[in-house]
Amino acid sequence: MTVTIYHNPRCGKSRQTLALLHARGLQPQIVEYLKTPPEPAELRRLLGMLGMTPRQLMRTKEAAEAGLGDLNLSDDALVAGMVAHPIVIERPIVVSNGRAALGRPPEAVLALLP
Repeated sequence: MTVTIYHNPRCGKSRQTLALLHARGLQPQIVEYLKTPPEPAELRRLLGMLGMTPRQLMRTKEAAEAGLGDLNLSDDALVAGMVAHPIVIERPIVVSNGRAALGRPPEAVLALLP
């Protein structure tokens, strides 16, 4: 089973989710998305797996600071903004077997695992 975590090592929930995966004996592929932001197509794929809109996957405070707080922005503009300012992306995101879950709380990712 391949598991990928979009991870921010400075985020407590992200660290807790990674520890939870390790405790389950998994060695996920770790994508430090602040260093390697997802391309727009990848971000759209993640949004589809999560069943979320770009706005739903954005951290409110960080989005406002990045100039993405305008509620009239299109999804395309939000995705472009998320790629340009990956700090606005909520984390962690765990992907496994074509499904994804947001690790808030960390235990939410357990539904992806056998």
